[in-house]
Amino acid sequence: MAKVTDAVYALALPIVEQAGCTLWDVEYVKEAGEWFLRVYIDRNGGVDIDCCEAVSRPLSDALDDADPIQGSYTFEVSSAGLDRVLRKSAHFAQCMGRQVDVKLYRPVDGRKEMTGVLTGYDGGAVVVGGVRFDKKDVAQVRLHVEF
Repeated sequence: MAKVTDAVYALALPIVEQAGCTLWDVEYVKEAGEWFLRVYIDRNGGVDIDCCEAVSRPLSDALDDADPIQGSYTFEVSSAGLDRVLRKSAHFAQCMGRQVDVKLYRPVDGRKEMTGVLTGYDGGAVVVGGVRFDKKDVAQVRLHVEF
C-alpha cells in the first residue's frame, strides 16, 4: 500500500496544475491528537485565496471518491510560503544558491541553527556556507526570509 502522502500527491498533481499552480509538497501529520492533511502549492506571482480554493474544492471531491485515508482528518490547501521547508531533491535543486536556515538535531561548533547559502545537496547531505551536514544531523532546512 502506498504512503498516504504519495497517494494524495498523485491525486493532487493534475488538479493543482489545472489551477495554474505547482504542487510543492503534501504533508500528513498528527498534531495535538488530530490528523492534518496539508497540500502546499506555489505559483509564479504568488498564491492567493482563489488559487487555494481552485485546488481545495476539486481535490476534496477527489479525496472523497478515492478515500486514501482511513479515519477523520482536517484538510488544508495553502501556499508553500516564503520560508518554505525544503524536503525533496527537486526543492534543493530549485533553491540552490539561495539563503537557507538549517536546524540541526545536535549542536555543531556550539550551534544548532545556521543561515547561509545553499551550495550543495547530495542524497540528503546539505552544504550551506561551505559546511557539509549529513542527513542524519539535519532536522529541517527552510528558505531564509529577511524582515
